[in-house]
Amino acid sequence: GSHDSFSYWVDEKSPVGPDQATAIKRLARISLVRKIMKKWSVTQNLTFKEQLEGGIRYFDLRVSSKPGEIGQEIYFIHGLFGIKVWDGLKEINTFLEQHSKEVIFLDFNHFYAMDDGHHHFLINRIRSAFESKLCSVECVEYVTLQYMWEKKHQVLIFYHHPLYEEYPFLWPGNKMPAPWANTTNVHKLLQFLETTLEERSRYGTFHVSQAILTPRVKTIARHLIRGLKNTLVHRNLPMILNWVKAQKPGVMGVNIITSDFVELVDFAATVIALNDLLLEEDESAS
Repeated sequence: GSHDSFSYWVDEKSPVGPDQATAIKRLARISLVRKIMKKWSVTQNLTFKEQLEGGIRYFDLRVSSKPGEIGQEIYFIHGLFGIKVWDGLKEINTFLEQHSKEVIFLDFNHFYAMDDGHHHFLINRIRSAFESKLCSVECVEYVTLQYMWEKKHQVLIFYHHPLYEEYPFLWPGNKMPAPWANTTNVHKLLQFLETTLEERSRYGTFHVSQAILTPRVKTIARHLIRGLKNTLVHRNLPMILNWVKAQKPGVMGVNIITSDFVELVDFAATVIALNDLLLEEDESAS
């Protein structure tokens, strides 16, 4: 999985998003401030298509309307506005059309400046993008690849808003817990990932291990120009990857793992390779 999957492009010319504090919005009237924000808002370099081709199958999505804009268009957002959600969904669907056995998870977990009308607009966009590829809510344990292939489903949508109850193809957010360490310290992060895996619900939900470091205000103040990638990610990714390599998948282990800048190391290939451990278990059992 990728963290803030859509943030490979953010618009430094647009106003700052409603996910930001009032003080930041005031400051961001200065274009230099928006340039600096961009360095800290971007957590991925690859487009959806490139991420999919690289093996990413879980996408972490935050969305917003544009206050003051006429209509109900919804955009991706992380400090600054990204592309229209509709354009992202179409790009993902094109990949799925070409790869009928691939299954993806879209996790809509933060909504800003959206009333029920915006939500219904977005949900209808999701439905028209994927149509019969959408997998209705089911007992998590039933949803194997075999099940998805038989039903010709390819997309699971997680929707962290009460309106999920009105649509059979929206999975509730509590089926996709993603505990957040909120630290700049890689040792604290790895300890947190260990602890939350031990506390992980054994049945009935998926689980996201967010292998990401989060800058604090003082981190940004000290390293304004360097940005997220050069300050936190480059230096710590090798250690995070070593933790990933030591994991086991399955009921008692990791499920979905997300990272920033997924292409900087062999992240996707390393996570995918963990599945071989499950195959070995199956073989030894039979």
